[in-house]
Amino acid sequence: MDITYQSTRGGEVNVTASQAILKGLAKDGGLFMPNSMPKLDRTMKELSSMSYQDTAYEVMKLFFTDFTKEELKCCIERAYDSKFDTTQIAPLKKAGDAYYLELYHGSTIAFKDMALSILPHLMTAAAKKNQVKNKIVILTATSGDTGKAAMAGFADVEGTEIIVFYPKDGVSRVQELQMVTQTGKNTHVAAIHGNFDDAQTGVKKIFRDADFAHSLEQKGYQLSSANSINIGRLIPQVVYYVYAYAKLLASSEIEDGEKINVAVPTGNFGNILAAFFAKEVGVPIHKFICASNDNKVLYDFFQTGTYDKNRDFILTSSPSMDILISSNLERLIYLSTGQNAAENKKRMEELSETGSYEITPQMKRFMKDFVGGYAPEAKMQLTIRHLFEETGYLIDTHTGVAASVYEQYRSETKDLGKTVIASTASPYKFSGHVLEALEGKKQTEKVFQIIDHLAELSGTTIPQAVEEIRTAPVRHQTECDVDQMQEAVLRFLD
Repeated sequence: MDITYQSTRGGEVNVTASQAILKGLAKDGGLFMPNSMPKLDRTMKELSSMSYQDTAYEVMKLFFTDFTKEELKCCIERAYDSKFDTTQIAPLKKAGDAYYLELYHGSTIAFKDMALSILPHLMTAAAKKNQVKNKIVILTATSGDTGKAAMAGFADVEGTEIIVFYPKDGVSRVQELQMVTQTGKNTHVAAIHGNFDDAQTGVKKIFRDADFAHSLEQKGYQLSSANSINIGRLIPQVVYYVYAYAKLLASSEIEDGEKINVAVPTGNFGNILAAFFAKEVGVPIHKFICASNDNKVLYDFFQTGTYDKNRDFILTSSPSMDILISSNLERLIYLSTGQNAAENKKRMEELSETGSYEITPQMKRFMKDFVGGYAPEAKMQLTIRHLFEETGYLIDTHTGVAASVYEQYRSETKDLGKTVIASTASPYKFSGHVLEALEGKKQTEKVFQIIDHLAELSGTTIPQAVEEIRTAPVRHQTECDVDQMQEAVLRFLD
C-alpha cells in the first residue's frame, strides 16, 4: 500500500515520502504525517534474529513507499556502518530494574546520530527521484545534539549546504566544541544570543517567508530541514524501538506479545513520538513515560490538558531538553483530533498568539498511555550516583532524568513491567555534570581535565568522538542576534 503524507494543518495533501523529506516543513507551517499507519509484515519472532540494518529496512519500507528496495537498502547500508563503534548499532544493557537502549554509539555520541546518519542519504536519493536541480540548504536549530549530528551527516555531501543555529550559552562545552570544529566546505554554524526556543522560532520564521524562499530559488537554492520535524528524521527513530523489543525477545527477557514500557527523556517530543509510532505499527507497548527536566511543560500538559509555554526558561544540565515549545507534540495533537487539521491548526495558532492551548477530554483519552513525570536537578544527580554505585553502569544527565522519572513511576504505580529507557547520550558529552553527580561537588577544572577524571573514576573508555575534539581547531565563530538569522543565512550562502 502506498503511503502518502499530509500537513497537520491541512495545507498540503497527497505528498510522497520523498517529497515530504525534501520539504521538511509543510508550506502552511504544519508537519507531514502519513495518511494511514502501516503495520509490520514481519512477526516479532522473525525480527528477533535480524540485524539493526535489516530491521531498519523492514520498518522504513512501510513508510517510505516511493523508494525502491535498492534505494532504501543503499541508504541504510551507508548510514549504519563503521561510523558506529559497535556492530549492534543500538546495544541494550540491563542495569538495575530497567534495560538501557544505548543510542549514542555513532560519530557524535548522541541519539541524533541514529536518524541523522541516514537523512542525508534519504534526501539525496529523494532529490534525484524528484529531479531537483537546486542545491538543498539544510537549515536547522539545535539544543545541542542535532546540530553536530546533522553537520557530520551532511558534511561535503554533494548538492547540499547545512546551516546550524544554536543558543550561545545553552549547550554543553563538548556540544559546542563538536559544532565549531566541524569540517566540511558546506557546513556553517552560528551561535545566537537567545535560547533554543528563540533559535527554533527563528528557523520556522525563515521557512514561512515565501519572499525569502523565492529569492533563494533565484540563486539556485531551496530550503529543507534536518530537525525532528522532518519525517525523514522521525521514521528512522521508530526502528530502534522495534529493534529493542525484538532483542528482548531474542534474549528471552520477555515472552512474545508481552507488553513493555518505554521511558524517554523528552524535549522536542520526537523521540517518544517515534515510540508511539512503533506501537502503532505493532510493537506491544503499555506506557510511554515522558520524562522532563525542570522545564516541565510536557509534564504539566499531561497532568492538566493545557499546554502553556508562558513560564521561565531554565538552563539545566540536560540542555537538549531545555525546550518550552515541543514541536513534535503537534503530530500527537493532530492524531488526537481524529486527524482534524482545522482543530489542530486552531491550537497551533493559539500557541503562537497566546503561548498556550487546551485539549478536549476526548483528546486527552487518546493520550491515556502517556505518563508525564519530571526530575529536578538534585533528584537526577542522585539517580546517576545510585545507579553507578549499585550496578557500575554510567549514564548521562538526560538518561538520568528518564531513569529518575521511571523510578518514581514504578514506585507510585507498582507497575513492574519490563521497561526500556532511551539512553540518549554518552556520559562524556556532559562529563562535568556527570562527575558532579558522582562526587557531589561542582567541577571547576577545564573540560578535558574533567573528562580524564571521569574516565579514571568510572573505569570507562573516553569515546573517540571526544578525543577528536581535544585538539581540533575552531572553524566556526559566527554569532548573531535572533533578528539577524536571515541575514546570516544569506552571508553563509554568498
